[in-house]
Amino acid sequence: MAQRTGRTGSTERPERADALRNREAVLAAADALFAASSSPQAVSMDEIAAAAGVGKGTLFRRFGDRAGLIGAVITSRLEPLRRAVQDVQEQHAQEQDAAGTGPRQQVLDLLDAALSFKIENRNLMSAAEDAGLSSPYQAEHYGWWHGTLRAALERVPGVRNADFTAHALLAAVRADLVAHLIDDQKMTPADLRSSLAAHVENVLGRPGPTP
Repeated sequence: MAQRTGRTGSTERPERADALRNREAVLAAADALFAASSSPQAVSMDEIAAAAGVGKGTLFRRFGDRAGLIGAVITSRLEPLRRAVQDVQEQHAQEQDAAGTGPRQQVLDLLDAALSFKIENRNLMSAAEDAGLSSPYQAEHYGWWHGTLRAALERVPGVRNADFTAHALLAAVRADLVAHLIDDQKMTPADLRSSLAAHVENVLGRPGPTP
């Protein structure tokens, strides 16, 4: 009986495992439903709970509200990309180029990765805005993108204010702008990525000659 009713020791492990399984089931169900829908805003909490095999109350206990759930799905989708970016970042950090092409390329790669994520997940990001996550600057993942980009910009010769420049460059890949350009202006993803690369080159300027 002690193992069932105790508050410490081994009795907490099954509860934590069950909670983790429930959380992963909810995230997987929400992710699949959002991906399958052309309008994630139309996916209800009831549908997510049913697909995950949990009660609706579990969703609210685990994630607080719809905005919290959508934010968790975005974070889970970003995690593999974040790991990949960190791997590439380590490779660029080993490059010592007097002209600064190493960190310049890192800036381009980071923004291209951010843009590609926004293109692929623009419906989900729009749902996040509708759910009350309208300010990207409050999101944990924005802080990570900004900090990583700022660190790369600090190594690019000629960049005077890396903090502001990182904010300004990330503004070019806002989800609402990406959705407008692709869905309303009918810009292709390839053209958008090319235009972003050209914009970054305009902001950073041309690299200086190698001494």
